[in-house]
Amino acid sequence: MGVTRLAERVEVVLGVDTHKHQHAAAVVSAVGGVLGELEVPATAVGYAQLLRLADAHPGRRAWAIEGTASYGVGLTRFLQARGEEVLEVDRPKRERRRMGAKSDPLDAARAAREALGRAHQAAPREGGRRAALGLLLAARRTAVDAATAAERQMQDLVVRAPEPLRAQLRGKSPRQLLAATVLCAWSHPGRVRSAAAFAMLAGTAPVPASSGQTVRHRLNRFGDRRLNRALHVVVVHRLRLDPTTQAYAARRTAEGKTPKEIRRCLAHYVARQLFRQLEGPERIHAALDRR
Repeated sequence: MGVTRLAERVEVVLGVDTHKHQHAAAVVSAVGGVLGELEVPATAVGYAQLLRLADAHPGRRAWAIEGTASYGVGLTRFLQARGEEVLEVDRPKRERRRMGAKSDPLDAARAAREALGRAHQAAPREGGRRAALGLLLAARRTAVDAATAAERQMQDLVVRAPEPLRAQLRGKSPRQLLAATVLCAWSHPGRVRSAAAFAMLAGTAPVPASSGQTVRHRLNRFGDRRLNRALHVVVVHRLRLDPTTQAYAARRTAEGKTPKEIRRCLAHYVARQLFRQLEGPERIHAALDRR
């Protein structure tokens, strides 16, 4: 059995050139003639306008949309929810655009004609589990990139550290360098006057943001951001592996605290705890040697 081309089973194709804030559409007949054009905002109101444009041209129809997984995802979902046939077409290469006039309606008509000429049509990617998996992969890539950047920053911190400290830290693993970040921020006894001041230096001391009868605090975005990131890593690992920290998080959650508030409280506690340890430098240096 031969392949049935789109032009053999529809009367019109609506090509759509999608952008972030607006879409351009062209109604193209099965023989390639442009029957109508319209530019609309990339909103539900605009999508409804495109549907009315399609209804003004009766007969079997299909939609050829560029970027069904990016700028065209909203329109694609809108149309699929209403039983419309949606096909995905590729955006033209930049070289092709430079060779002639460029306008969104022209690109919309080109998308429709490209769909009409294809023997095999491409359907938009499905959402659901596939979309959820895509989010997980994106989150993993972000985490890996962040970990790599943090490791490079710690290595850079060691390079710029005073020679006695750099000699001790040379050749240490990323986990050991995490303690090095804390050491470099603390520097020496007497530099930071108190545990509260060290927490402020680390950016973990809460900033009052009360208003009227509402008493609350917001995230402190000041202080040494490298030290703040190091403490964040410590908190994340404690939440994953330390039963005492997990019990604390469960108790504060029951009290109505959000995960972000709980992490902030833990980072503040860790900062103060580290300061007390740093006041006895022989203990932290011995810990580095054991790792």
